[in-house]
Amino acid sequence: MFESASVGNRWVNTIDFQNPEAIAKAFQIMENNIYCTLSTCSFDGYPWVSPVFFAYDDNCNIYWSSAIESKHSQNLYSNDGKVAIAIFNSSVSEGTADGLYFSGTASELQSEETQKILKLLLNRAKRKHNRTADDYLNDSPRRIYQCQPQEAWVTGERLPFGNQLIDTKIQICLQSLRKHKNQNSEFRIQDSEARINKG
Repeated sequence: MFESASVGNRWVNTIDFQNPEAIAKAFQIMENNIYCTLSTCSFDGYPWVSPVFFAYDDNCNIYWSSAIESKHSQNLYSNDGKVAIAIFNSSVSEGTADGLYFSGTASELQSEETQKILKLLLNRAKRKHNRTADDYLNDSPRRIYQCQPQEAWVTGERLPFGNQLIDTKIQICLQSLRKHKNQNSEFRIQDSEARINKG
């Protein structure tokens, strides 16, 4: 059952699950920010958050590189990969930030996929790096990790409640977000080809 955000559903709007504007906003947040906040929890219940540089693929899987022995990596190994991610721009004015939230499972990337995903990370980096897949394999202390989102939310409207404003979230359809991402990629390719042909 789809419903508006209210105290009864913890201020989560599900009516706009596939709303094109909400989906587009979610994609823009993912596209325009290069750091996310990664939330993990130890097996015995101690939470930990880490800012990590990230990239994403056509399925909106999130990737980052980290030391194997770092606290958040060890939490993933010991707690079935349970993870939550928030992406937002912290430089905007108070009360104006939009956020994208994922919950899902994360794991160490398989060695055969490391080269392909490393390219995604390097393409997003502002600085140029001379890293290769070998920097994340075998005896290296670092690995590339993948989060496969299972649920997603984006910032909704702020609703008046008495003399306060309550922040809400819109639960969004991951399939619609993936479709929007891929349509956007196709548009960019077509636009780039058109510019080349004009030149």
